[in-house]
Amino acid sequence: MKYGFFVVVFSIFAALFGYVGLRGWQSLALYPSARPVYLIVYLLLFACSMVGLIFGDSMPLLLSKIITFTGYSFLLVVAYLFLCFLLVDAVRLVNYLFHFAPGGMTTFRFWSMMSGLLIISVAMIIGNYKFNHPKIVHLELQSNKPLQKKEMKIVAASDIHLGNDIDKNYLKKYVRLINDQQPDIILLAGDICDRSLKPLIHQKMNEELENLKAPLGVYAIPGNHEYYTENFQKTLQFYESSGIKVLTDSVLLVNDSFYLAGRKDKMDKNRKKLSTLLSTFAADKPVILLDHQPSALNEAVQNNVDLQLSGHTHEGQVFPANLIVKWVFEAGYGYYKKGKTHLYVSSGLGLWGPPYRIGTQSEIVVVNFKY
Repeated sequence: MKYGFFVVVFSIFAALFGYVGLRGWQSLALYPSARPVYLIVYLLLFACSMVGLIFGDSMPLLLSKIITFTGYSFLLVVAYLFLCFLLVDAVRLVNYLFHFAPGGMTTFRFWSMMSGLLIISVAMIIGNYKFNHPKIVHLELQSNKPLQKKEMKIVAASDIHLGNDIDKNYLKKYVRLINDQQPDIILLAGDICDRSLKPLIHQKMNEELENLKAPLGVYAIPGNHEYYTENFQKTLQFYESSGIKVLTDSVLLVNDSFYLAGRKDKMDKNRKKLSTLLSTFAADKPVILLDHQPSALNEAVQNNVDLQLSGHTHEGQVFPANLIVKWVFEAGYGYYKKGKTHLYVSSGLGLWGPPYRIGTQSEIVVVNFKY
């Protein structure tokens, strides 16, 4: 099964890179002397992207950052050039049928590629800025339970994806940003690390995680990426030793005034039903739920959850994937209300892969919650 999946993925990658590489070569027909240079650079960048994907977490930090930044950026360029060349091929097909450019398409193909590269470059510069400058989303929400005349400031973040790319320096900035909001409670909705615990241990990221401060505590749930690490339980223990209380299908009564429930990620087939988690708790106190993937909204509504915080989608991270997220998920990004349940799906503070937010924005969420 795994072998078959690898063959399918490799075939898709080979077809994508082959198509873009060929169309790029053909677009340089006006300048044939540039073709050997293009081919060498293209193959080197392709190799760089593969090395970064496979070996990025096991390489020295500086080398890893250079390789993965270059390789992931190349992957994004290839994806956008694929769309560009598809459009060019559509124009060529129309020309073949109706002959509106009888002199041929050679010049058109060259300048289409050059224009595409310029637009992609500008988009990536803006996208890198939007990744490196997270916004703060503010929400004013109220419990649907009998009010206790209380109020607290929740600061929530998801999908930080700590590793060699989003390193300790990024984490230091994130911790400062979160603490600057003066939270009463800090909630981390999964995917704190990327795909390996080793970079977090090597860079002693626990020293920064320990600086997260909130009177009511710092809590987290596992996301799907915690399951990709070398040892799931060891990863959770690292968070716990860093001062973060991890909720895995468990519920806590916080400050004797509200329940905080945290679920295992959806990919864990043994995770409990939400109704089972909440069945023994008083129905008159607010329930705040952390569930990494926003795919069980009806469960939250049926179990009278006041506020659910999720992530996972990254809002697609880059255009046009954000449009796909809207199509796939009932709630793919932002604030929703279903029944009496408030829901916020964050685009994430960090990201996976290319360090760009094109059509999306990195963020933290500040909820002024009255209950």
